[in-house]
Amino acid sequence: MKDHDHHACCAHHASHHELAIEGLTVKYRSLMALDSVSFSTSCGNRVALIGPNGAGKSTLLKAIAGLVPQRAGTIRWRGAPVRKWFSEFAYLPQREDVDWSFPITLRGLVEMGRYPQTGWCGRFRAEDAAAVDRALDALDLTHLQDRQIRELSGGQQQRGFIARALAQEAHVLLLDEPFTGLDRNAARRLGDLLGRLSGEGRLILASHHDLANVPDLFDEVLLVNQRMIGFGPTATTLTPEAIERTFHQSNEPSAPVRPPANA
Repeated sequence: MKDHDHHACCAHHASHHELAIEGLTVKYRSLMALDSVSFSTSCGNRVALIGPNGAGKSTLLKAIAGLVPQRAGTIRWRGAPVRKWFSEFAYLPQREDVDWSFPITLRGLVEMGRYPQTGWCGRFRAEDAAAVDRALDALDLTHLQDRQIRELSGGQQQRGFIARALAQEAHVLLLDEPFTGLDRNAARRLGDLLGRLSGEGRLILASHHDLANVPDLFDEVLLVNQRMIGFGPTATTLTPEAIERTFHQSNEPSAPVRPPANA
């Protein structure tokens, strides 16, 4: 990412856009989903969440989005509790968790991104319609806007959800397995799109399972299996040893690659 893009993002609010998570613990009744996870990252980065099934990747995304309660720890964005900034976060669930039979057009889906500004019963204004138009155009979806979402391809559906995030004017995209089920061309197009969005200064966190293409898609990786196994730049963090610890030594704590936020 170019320096001027990074500074443009951060200058928007005259402060550094940093996501800082410390000691995050989430339990589902007696099941420990996340155990004292700590890391920090900032605008302009693409972060892959890597770990086996049930490692807590989806839980981490949902906790950041405020969709599941945390047992302990803090989540801060731009120096304040994340709940103050929820309108700047967009969560995209796994495609298999979406009811694609729901009777809504692609444009209707993208319009939902404006609800944080208008409220669910608020009046849709000219600037809201313009934001939706810009989002559809940015993702080359304008010609599909009147189609029912069930009629779209997998790649088009994913781009539709990202268009909703753009219409929301979100700074942080939380993506749960966004590449799953996409063919090669759709996956390449989505990867290029995420690169462009991070280049514009957005922060992207995505759970991901294909280790082979992580270096091409992500700047940083968080290796997690309930506890954090490692976090840092992809080139130095995604090592065979760290992968082995993550996938085959469940819940074994390890020193992080770099100190957690404010350590």
